[in-house]
Amino acid sequence: MKYIIILLVILLVGCGTMKTEITKVDKSLDKATFAGGCFWCMEAAFENVNGVKIAVSGYTGGSKEDAVYEKIGTGTTGHYESVQVIFDPKVVSYSELVETFWRQIDPTDSEGQFADKGSQYKTAIFYHNASQKKIAEESKKRLEDSKKFDKPIVTQILQAKEFYLAEEYHQDYAQKRVVQYKLYESGSGRKDFKEEVWK
Repeated sequence: MKYIIILLVILLVGCGTMKTEITKVDKSLDKATFAGGCFWCMEAAFENVNGVKIAVSGYTGGSKEDAVYEKIGTGTTGHYESVQVIFDPKVVSYSELVETFWRQIDPTDSEGQFADKGSQYKTAIFYHNASQKKIAEESKKRLEDSKKFDKPIVTQILQAKEFYLAEEYHQDYAQKRVVQYKLYESGSGRKDFKEEVWK
């Protein structure tokens, strides 16, 4: 089934915490889920892809009870910081999104991404069906065969699990806090890595 985000509504949820909730379904679109370290950077990258309707930051791989930033930050809940992408397959293919994903990360880092270390920052492609799994595996194999990296590709390809939206203040971080985001992207080492490796 294709669950599609059309509208994001900000709701007040317990203890005054703002959360974002999916409110509408459109089956003409599709979804993809990626974990590439800090979700601010991944969300920003996918939002700039033509054919992507929306990208949201969230958590996957753990349980709903632990799907809050304070717990996930301990690296003990099993969650990955991740991004869920809602896209029009008539405009951009899943294969193109996978290629976009590779160009945001260091796929050889088994400890996290750039300055962010811990299991919550590890990389993975979460497939939603057999077709996505095949495309992701083939893409990973091409990257391995290209010998672009001296070290092994450690990014996992995993079956998608429940995706929990991150807190409102994490959503669209690159747009809401432009200066802070640019400082983080540069200071973390991600920006220089992408420019050097992917040019």
